[in-house]
Amino acid sequence: MSNDPIATAKGERSFPAPYSIETPEGAEGWRDMYAYHNLFLESRREEDSAKTWFRNSLHFPEVSYPFDHLTIDGSFTGTGVTNARVFALPPALGLEVRVINGYTYMSTVPAPDAETQARRAEEFAVRAGHYFANWDSLYEEWTKRVTAAVRAIDDIVVPTLDEFESRDYVLSAPGPTQGNRFLAAYHRTLEACDVIWTLHSEFLNLGYTAYLQFLMLCKQHFPEIEDQTISRMVSGIDVLLFRPDNELRALARRAEELGVSDLLRDVTSESEVREALGSSEAGREWLASLDEAIDPWFYFSYGSGMYHSHGSWVDDMSLPLQAINDYVAALRRGESLERELEALQADRDEIVSRYRSLLDPDVVPSFDAALALSRTVFPYVENHNFYIEHWFMTKFWNKVREFSAKFVEWGFWADIEDIFYLRRAEVEEAVVDLQMAWGSGSRPQGGFYLPEIIQRRREIYAALDAWNPPPALGPVPDKVDEPLTIMLWGITPETVDRWLAAQDGDAGGRILEGFAGSPGIAEGPARIVLRPDQLDTVQEGEILVAPVTSPSWTPVFGRIKGAVCDIGGIMCHAAIVSREYGLPAVVGTGFGTHTIKNGQRIRVDGNKGTVTILD
Repeated sequence: MSNDPIATAKGERSFPAPYSIETPEGAEGWRDMYAYHNLFLESRREEDSAKTWFRNSLHFPEVSYPFDHLTIDGSFTGTGVTNARVFALPPALGLEVRVINGYTYMSTVPAPDAETQARRAEEFAVRAGHYFANWDSLYEEWTKRVTAAVRAIDDIVVPTLDEFESRDYVLSAPGPTQGNRFLAAYHRTLEACDVIWTLHSEFLNLGYTAYLQFLMLCKQHFPEIEDQTISRMVSGIDVLLFRPDNELRALARRAEELGVSDLLRDVTSESEVREALGSSEAGREWLASLDEAIDPWFYFSYGSGMYHSHGSWVDDMSLPLQAINDYVAALRRGESLERELEALQADRDEIVSRYRSLLDPDVVPSFDAALALSRTVFPYVENHNFYIEHWFMTKFWNKVREFSAKFVEWGFWADIEDIFYLRRAEVEEAVVDLQMAWGSGSRPQGGFYLPEIIQRRREIYAALDAWNPPPALGPVPDKVDEPLTIMLWGITPETVDRWLAAQDGDAGGRILEGFAGSPGIAEGPARIVLRPDQLDTVQEGEILVAPVTSPSWTPVFGRIKGAVCDIGGIMCHAAIVSREYGLPAVVGTGFGTHTIKNGQRIRVDGNKGTVTILD
């Protein structure tokens, strides 16, 4: 089978057919790493070949580890159930998901027929209307529920599997054994991750819906208005995703006040900083401020939160410690560490005033109401990301590591990270094996069976990681006009055309086009960052070029002049964060990391959405 584009029955161009994709050399057996419901099945060839599948590289840019795939199942389930079953969005159901060679592809479930949409619209009006009318109080209640869900992970105890049950266990009323509780604790951990994704989507799609209503109203009255201009009308709002970076700035100020800044130089880990500052009263006072900031604000993933391998600030403090040193240097140069919120708000208000003055008087009330609702709901569009993808998922991955440590102790595998090469169902089988061995005093089978599987999957993962997945599969869609697809993923008819051109060997030459993510123009040498562990290579005055950025990268924004992302639309996290930090950015270029080379001088035009290679 070939990876070449195929022709449709009408002779039209197409992306590679999903069933024509070949397995990369060295990755034979990759399908065993994923559950059947994630795969392209031969029995559904005709049905699935007729659909267009877009790669979800915004949230899942890398090969998924077998265990990590539960984040894909959970996030898509949460989105689907809130759309289809909870709020009954009239035209929107959910997304189907498939994995090929370890990468995630999605296809929109077709919209219901007109009669069904009308019936769903009645339900949506009542359900969404309740949330919009009571947003603040419901959101406050949601924050309590999601915080409790995050803290509940800490309450899950992984049994120690001692030599004997305690005497109290025998002399009182015996209940579940440690083996029983080990299985129950594993189930509770999985259930916590399952439930969190419904909480994730509860307000999210309503937030996007409110913004879409405002966007469409603006487009209706100002057909030529740019999407970026509309997005700037709701900018200048403080959100939780900026709080971790604010904590680093506060720690820099505190270090200067206490006179311990010089002790922070050259320290790159938590143990080093505690050793360097722990011997003096001023140092201990600064460490107390650090401890106050760590939970929750250092539970901030270096990536999207969807991969255990990315880690978080709390796992590796090298980036936040470097940022604190950068902020100390800025203070000593007499620079302010305050984000220019007032300037953003002034710019926002000027844009609103200008366009509002052009409206007919009878339209102004609806414009004001739509804008007010968008500003009310906008913080949630970003805040949910901190609660779930960062805070919860950091705790979740580390809880899974607690289970793995017990398996290492019993000889199932050699390294705590090895658990992530197994599917969650396979881990449950290992739990049963461990239960039986502990209960009988025998040796578990896992140590004789699983290491070979884990080693082979490590090799498969490396082979898949070296493969370049196509951005889409199947026939070219007749139209690409679904607002959320455009707004979040940056998939437009122009995007599809660029993908097709690149498929034919034309990646766009020296000028790349994308979305004008954040206004401004910047020139500088490019710095390609493909993974979070490459962030320490970013130097002062460079242009960051990445597949997608993470909110936790904001401390390096003080070093760079601009940003370029392969993925994303006007309301993706990279675009929002860049606007709030006043950083010129172009998102959704498609091939920036493949076309631009490290060190090449480039110009980022965040007003027009273009990136020019100058060298």
